[in-house]
Amino acid sequence: MESLDQTLFIWLNAPEHPSAFTLALAIFSAEHLIWAAPLLIGIGWLRGGEATRKTMLIATASGLLGLLINQLIGLVWSHPRPFMIGLGHTLIPHVADSSFPSDHLTLWWAIAFSFLWQRNLRIAGKALAVLGILIAWARIYLGVHFPFDMLGAIAVATLSAWLTLREARWYLEPGYQFATGIHQRIFGRLIALGWVRE
Repeated sequence: MESLDQTLFIWLNAPEHPSAFTLALAIFSAEHLIWAAPLLIGIGWLRGGEATRKTMLIATASGLLGLLINQLIGLVWSHPRPFMIGLGHTLIPHVADSSFPSDHLTLWWAIAFSFLWQRNLRIAGKALAVLGILIAWARIYLGVHFPFDMLGAIAVATLSAWLTLREARWYLEPGYQFATGIHQRIFGRLIALGWVRE
C-alpha cells in the first residue's frame, strides 16, 4: 500500500518547474480556500434563523470532532510527509508532522458532509464536497500530502459528520443557548439597530 501511495503521489505531484497559473491555483486551493468554510458558517449564523444556526453548530461540531480524531490518529501512528522522506517536489513550507489524515481536508469535508446530510443545505454541501477535491489535489501537487492522506480524511470526515448529526440531542440545545448568549453580547448594539439578527 505504501508503494502504491508513493507512486500515486509522484504522478500527482508538481513537476520541478510548474506553470505559474497551475502553481497559483494550487497555492490558493491548498492554503486559502479553507477559510471559506468558517466564513460560510459565520454568514449562516449571522443571517439565519434558529434552524440554520443549529445546522451551523452541527457542522462546526463535525469539523472539530474530525480534527480531534486526526490528532488521536497522529499520536497512535505518525506517518511522514513526502518531503520528510525526500520524495517529490515541495512547493510550500510545512511543519514536519504526521501527514495522515489531512487536517485541511478533514475539516472541509466534515463540514461539507454535515451540510449534505441536512435537508436545508444539501446544495451547499455538494458544492463544498466538490471543492474538496480541488483542495486534495492541491495539497498533493504542492508536496505536503500523500493521496492516501486524503482517503483517510474522507473516512474521518464521514465518521465525524455522522456522529455529530446522530448525537446532536446531547449537545445541540445547550450549545445553541451558549452560542446565542455570546452572539447577543458581541452584537447587542447591532441587533438593537436591526443590522444583525437577534
